[in-house]
Amino acid sequence: MSPLRAATVPDELVDLVTSNCFAHVASINPDGSISSHILWIDWDGEHLLMSTPVGSVKCRNWRLDPHVGISVMDRTNPYRYVQVTGRVTEIRPDVDLAVIDRLSHRYVGHQYEDRDEAREVVVISPDRVRASLG
Repeated sequence: MSPLRAATVPDELVDLVTSNCFAHVASINPDGSISSHILWIDWDGEHLLMSTPVGSVKCRNWRLDPHVGISVMDRTNPYRYVQVTGRVTEIRPDVDLAVIDRLSHRYVGHQYEDRDEAREVVVISPDRVRASLG
């Protein structure tokens, strides 16, 4: 099947960004090289969301250059996937660790354990979505 192209995650693939599939997320380092990270991710119907420790390399990078690339594939069918290119449009405190707790429950089944670590929520606005239903 040929890839779908849109500016939002297709309804048929929302499960990939709202389940426990891991996301591969790329940021651009100050020297222009790419930094890649494997992260928990969420979808609010318009934006991709993630929570990261305050001071992380990826947030430092996104404050300098907001461009981001994300890919998520189905664990059982690697030909079913979503690729997003976009921009980090907001970085805000993860108040009471609400976002990381929601993600932790989804990915590992319990509250996030490191309660002393300040975290930030990264909000990503998709510019382009490329996807395949497999």
